[in-house]
Amino acid sequence: MAIPASPEIICIGELLLDLISLDYAEDFRAADKYQRLPGGSPANLAMNLARLGREVALVATVGKDDAGSLLIEAVRAAGVNVDHIARDPDPTTLILVTKSKAVSNFEPYRMADRKIAAEQLPADYLAGTKILHTTAFALSKEPARTNILTAMRTAAQHGTRISVDFNYADKIWGNDRAAGLSTLTEIASAGGLIKVSEVDFERLFAETVIDYHSAAHKIKALGAHVVCLTLGEEGCFVVHPDGEFYLPAREVAVKDTTGAGDAFWSGFLAAYLAGKDWETCARCGRGMAELKLGTVGPIQHKVELSQLDV
Repeated sequence: MAIPASPEIICIGELLLDLISLDYAEDFRAADKYQRLPGGSPANLAMNLARLGREVALVATVGKDDAGSLLIEAVRAAGVNVDHIARDPDPTTLILVTKSKAVSNFEPYRMADRKIAAEQLPADYLAGTKILHTTAFALSKEPARTNILTAMRTAAQHGTRISVDFNYADKIWGNDRAAGLSTLTEIASAGGLIKVSEVDFERLFAETVIDYHSAAHKIKALGAHVVCLTLGEEGCFVVHPDGEFYLPAREVAVKDTTGAGDAFWSGFLAAYLAGKDWETCARCGRGMAELKLGTVGPIQHKVELSQLDV
C-alpha cells in the first residue's frame, strides 16, 4: 500500500483528557469544579498549527474507550490528520489540572499515551516532513521514548528539522534528571529547535535561572540549532545561528494560562514554516500566546499569521 504524502509537520506524543478547574485555586483540594477538554502538548500544538493554516498530523495512542474516541474526533475536527493515532487496551491518559495564574498544578494518570509504537512512525512518512516535533512528557516513558528517538534520528538524516518542547517535570520522569538531560542532549545535538520554559530549565538542571543568556547558551552548547527560553511574564530569549535577542511580553488580561506555551510554539513554528526570520517567529509566538491567555480553553477559530506579527 502506498504511503500517503507527508504533511509539513508531524507532532508525536500525548493526546489525553484534561480535567481543568473552572476557577483558580492553590491546589486540588481547593478546587471542586472541573471542565473536560482535549489536551496533551503535542495535540494542542497540532490543533493550533492547523488553525494557523499549516498541514499537520498527530501521532499518538489513546484507549479503546469513549475518551479516546472523543479526543480523536476533537483533533480531526480541528483539521489535524489522525491516520497515525492508535487505540490501545489501556485507558486513555488523564491529567487533573488545577489552574494557577503562575504555573498550573497537575496530576498525571499515565496510561495509553506511553504506548506509541514503531509501526506508527514509518520512515518514508517521516522523511517527507519538514518538522518532527515532540515533548519531554512524551519521551518520559517507554516504549514511546525509544520509538520517538529512533524516528527522530531517521528523519534528521533526511533533512527533517527536529523540534521539542522540553517540558521536563520530576513527577513525569520519576526524578530521573540524568535520563532527561541525556534525551535533551540527543535531540539538541541533532540540530534541534529547542523550546524550554524557565521553570522547565530549573527543574531539569536543578539550578535557578539568574541569567537567561547563560541558561539559553547552556542548551545551545549541546548542539541545538535554535534555543527559545520562555520567561513567562518577562517574555522570551532566543539564541539562533546568527545571534540572539530578547523579546519582552506585553500586558494581557489573563483568563487561562493552560496551553499558553503550546500556543507560543505553534505561532513560532508556523512562522518558521512560512520562511520568516527568527524575530518574526518569536513575535508570532507571542501573538498566539496572547490569544490563548485571553481565551478560556483552547483557541477554536482560524488565525492568520499576519495577525500575530505585531
